Amino acid sequence: MVQTPPATPSLDNRRFNRIVLALLGGGFLALLIAGGATVVLLLRNEEQSGWVRHTYEVERHVAAIQLSLARMRASPGRDGFQQGQEQLRNEVAEVGKLTVDNPVQQQNVAELTRRAVALENLYDAGTPDDAAVGGAETALRELALKMLRIERALLTQRTGVEEQGAYTLYGVLGMSGVLLLLLGAGSMLIIRRYTNSLTDVHAQLRVLNEGLEDAVAVRTVDLQRANDEIQRFAYIVSHDLRSPLVNVMGFTAELEASSTPLLALIADVEAQSPGLATEAAKVAIREDIPEAIGFIRSSTQKMDRLINAILRLSREGRRTISLERLELNGLAHGIVDNMRHRIDELGVEIVIDPDMPVIVSDRLAVEQILGNLVENAVKYLKPGRPGLIEISGKTRFGRAMIDVTDNGRGIDQRDHDRVFDLFRRSGEQDQPGEGIGLAHVRALAYRLGGTIHLRSELGTGSTFTIILPAAFSGDKGTSQ
Repeated sequence: MVQTPPATPSLDNRRFNRIVLALLGGGFLALLIAGGATVVLLLRNEEQSGWVRHTYEVERHVAAIQLSLARMRASPGRDGFQQGQEQLRNEVAEVGKLTVDNPVQQQNVAELTRRAVALENLYDAGTPDDAAVGGAETALRELALKMLRIERALLTQRTGVEEQGAYTLYGVLGMSGVLLLLLGAGSMLIIRRYTNSLTDVHAQLRVLNEGLEDAVAVRTVDLQRANDEIQRFAYIVSHDLRSPLVNVMGFTAELEASSTPLLALIADVEAQSPGLATEAAKVAIREDIPEAIGFIRSSTQKMDRLINAILRLSREGRRTISLERLELNGLAHGIVDNMRHRIDELGVEIVIDPDMPVIVSDRLAVEQILGNLVENAVKYLKPGRPGLIEISGKTRFGRAMIDVTDNGRGIDQRDHDRVFDLFRRSGEQDQPGEGIGLAHVRALAYRLGGTIHLRSELGTGSTFTIILPAAFSGDKGTSQ
């Protein structure tokens, strides 16, 4: 009983490929978005961090202004006072540079500069008024504190923006991670479902293959038995046909022998009684009967050749295959040497590849295959063109490929398959033959586990390629 093939998996290959590609595309897109967002947020955070550092720097210099004021008042000598004064001047200038982007602070810096100059003028007067100096210093300190408050407010704002950017970055990374986890989980689920489907299908195929091997074995035995019956039938029919054919050929010979006395009788009648023999009788004896006997003889001879060919094919099909190591180069030279007289007579050049492979097969079958192909190439040369036949071979993937190439008449494209049929020939029928050579070659190739292919162009030449196992290990025939 033939088992039905396994059902198509619920998730077929095409749909699986689309889903996996979609998931991979989604994951790649998520990574791109996450990467782009991360870069943007990192740049913004870096910018905000720069502003925070900038604010701290402004605060540091504003605080240094207060320190320079304290140093000016506390220094007992002229040098200490001048150092404090120089520090105050430098710090005010530095604050001015740092707050160039802030109009409010620029106004404060201008006021700070003005008051610092006024304080310096009070000290430069020689005997400064302590009340005036204290007021000027107090005004400077208050102004510095005002600037500190402004910077701290900016610091609070910028720190908040920085923290918000960090939270946003964490959120984007978290969402990207979740999305990638979901995509990964989805991909694993789909792949798992597909793998389970493949596992089920493989299990079903394994069961089917186990049953198929048994079925093939049974069918092979049946086919072998049928082939044996066909071979036996062909042998019996051909053998039985020979008996009546031999009788026909024998009686044809007797008829031919009997026609001689009849011819002599007609000659005597014509000599003794010319009017006794009619013209129709003379034509029948001298022309019709010999012609009919000739047709019968040629037909029986042709039938005899066909029967012999069928018997030869039948015997070949029933012959036991005998495997041995064959050097194709030496085998090809032996075939050419057996045909050397005909080859030299026609002036044919035959080139044999020295690097032809070594195979394990049946010597007689391979010799018959190559012999038939070379004989056909010699037989069907192109008139007016020197004959060239090339025999070459190579081995690929455990198969031996043997080419027999000629520059002869070639075979029409429409006849490429027909020439391998029994009793079928192609082209001009000016050479002896019954149309069984290539059929025999194909049958032998099949029996050796191989095939035969033809490449040919009419008027150019032909290449027959025999493909055989490099090491044949099974006999498809039966012993006689």
